[in-house]
Amino acid sequence: MSRVLAFLTARQSAGRAGWRVTDALFRGAVGGLGLVGVGVVLHRVDLVVIGAPLLLATIAALAVPVGRPPVPRLEPLPRTVEAGDGAKAAITTAADPGVEFLAIRLPTPGTASLGPVHLLSGRATTLRATLRWNAWGEGVDLRPDHLAASRDALLISGPVVGVETRRTVLPPVVPLITGPLPPRASGLVGAHRSRRPGDGVELRTVRPFQPGDRLRRVDWRVTLRAGAATGDPLAVPHVREQHAEVDADLVLVLDSLADVSAELADWSSAAPGVTVRPGGSLDGSVRAAAALAAGYLRQGDRVGLIDLGHPQLSLPPGVGLRQLTRLRHQLVACSRAAGWASRPVLLPRQVPPGAVVVFLSPFLDDATVTAATTTARRHLVIAVDMLPSPLVADPGTPWGEVVRLVMTAEHQARREALRANGVAVVDSPEAVAATLRRVRS
Repeated sequence: MSRVLAFLTARQSAGRAGWRVTDALFRGAVGGLGLVGVGVVLHRVDLVVIGAPLLLATIAALAVPVGRPPVPRLEPLPRTVEAGDGAKAAITTAADPGVEFLAIRLPTPGTASLGPVHLLSGRATTLRATLRWNAWGEGVDLRPDHLAASRDALLISGPVVGVETRRTVLPPVVPLITGPLPPRASGLVGAHRSRRPGDGVELRTVRPFQPGDRLRRVDWRVTLRAGAATGDPLAVPHVREQHAEVDADLVLVLDSLADVSAELADWSSAAPGVTVRPGGSLDGSVRAAAALAAGYLRQGDRVGLIDLGHPQLSLPPGVGLRQLTRLRHQLVACSRAAGWASRPVLLPRQVPPGAVVVFLSPFLDDATVTAATTTARRHLVIAVDMLPSPLVADPGTPWGEVVRLVMTAEHQARREALRANGVAVVDSPEAVAATLRRVRS
């Protein structure tokens, strides 16, 4: 009787701690007790010999306390990582002696897979997993789902969905050759030469001294030579006048209204497990924007970002490494909200005067073309066609090839409309530099 009471007490305490019984417990307890009872009533020793060990083993397994269910804890990892980085994730657990094994499932970062299941003994304290973030974006990359079992699996806890670990994976920066941007006429300090005089390093002319000129600009050699010709060495001081170095602005316009791949059959469905279609138009646009921003910020230009679908996510032009980090974070935010806008929005006040505007878009609708041509009336606009090529027809419908031909013809007509309105159209971000050199020459 005492053993039965201990069995019931252990079961109740485990239930209050968060454990639940399994079929193995009922089979061991009910089956063992039933065999022993029937054997005593019928005076069958064989039934008692079979049922007693089963009942005693069940009671002995429950006699070891299981305590609170173990909860895996993940050691802190960086909140922001680079695409292609890897890290060692350590998951620690603390279990009581009554826990026999712990099953932990880890999702695979950047994929739709739930990941492998790791089966650990109750004495194990640390699980180490290798993580690698191959795809950029933001979302859940590690979630230790777990299930714990007591001895002989008589009690289990779970399965429990673990605490989600979110991380921002910044898009990669690919080295890109940059071209010369036209300087802003209103600037006074920067990396580009302007036609107006001012502070700089490139000589513009040497002229006679005028009221307002600084004495440190006097060229004494030229002054002495000019004075020797007139007989008065200091009669007409001459000063050196430089070209002013001014800022140049580059504004990247991201088309987040559409994210398409080369397969027309996939346009109507979302990519499973990811927010951005790998190898699609938005993926290529974000990578191109990061590369262009890094290249022009490196040479001292000001770079900003405009999201056609969400103007509130735009980033004003800035300089330096901090601006590049902010811009890459903003690209991830734009991709997270992609596809929810009904039409493109580009306000004139978003583009500074004299800035070069680079459109990164597949140009699948006339509204985007209209936004680019309207901007071209006031700025130099370069359109980078991000539509994957060549398009692949849908093999599941007899009209697949016809649809492909129509889409290709409409896209080509939009490209021609851009060129007719003064917009330079290129097929890759690498061609932006050549276009800028052609414009400056």
